[in-house]
Amino acid sequence: MKKIALALLMTLASLPLWAQSNAAAGNANLDAERSRLSTEREAIEARFVKERAACYKKFAVEDCLRESRGRRRTELDSIKRQETAINDIQRQRAGAAELQKLDQKAATQRPADTTEKKEQSQQGQKDREQRAADHATSRAATAAEAAERQRQFDDKQKAHADAEAKAAQRRAEAPTAAAQFADKQKKAEEHRASRERQNTNRTKPRGAPLPPATAASAPAR
Repeated sequence: MKKIALALLMTLASLPLWAQSNAAAGNANLDAERSRLSTEREAIEARFVKERAACYKKFAVEDCLRESRGRRRTELDSIKRQETAINDIQRQRAGAAELQKLDQKAATQRPADTTEKKEQSQQGQKDREQRAADHATSRAATAAEAAERQRQFDDKQKAHADAEAKAAQRRAEAPTAAAQFADKQKKAEEHRASRERQNTNRTKPRGAPLPPATAASAPAR
């Protein structure tokens, strides 16, 4: 019985804080939690499909896809951890029920404990539960810090990838932009030359008029 109790406490200590507290209270709605995780998984997959389609429209396709896959993997891993916690809660409840049965059976086979022994036993149980809760809180805080560091790293990677993609796009568009600029300059030069020719033709002096024709000689009389 002591081995079962010890295993139960170890399982409880390994759960996330929210799972640990709900398991101790015995009122966690596991079906609702599973439904929530299923909905989140569907939303992650749907977003991943949209992100893939958007990535193929960008210049740096592979970088975009790699980032999207990494974000999907991180979020699905989080869901798997929560599902594992739910399974642990179920096992913890089953263990608690079994422990209660063993206690009830043992109680029928031994004399009633004195009040002092009962108080000592209850205090010992409270101390063990407190140590388990403190351990679970520490584990949850460590996991939260690791998740925050990962998020900051992902944000930096994304910013770097976006900057690289924009720089690559500018380099790829540079020859076209240069050709367009040269063509624009050429057309402007041709237009200027045409205007100058027109102005020259307007200011050019006209030729001298032809002399009037001489009158024909009168016929002899």
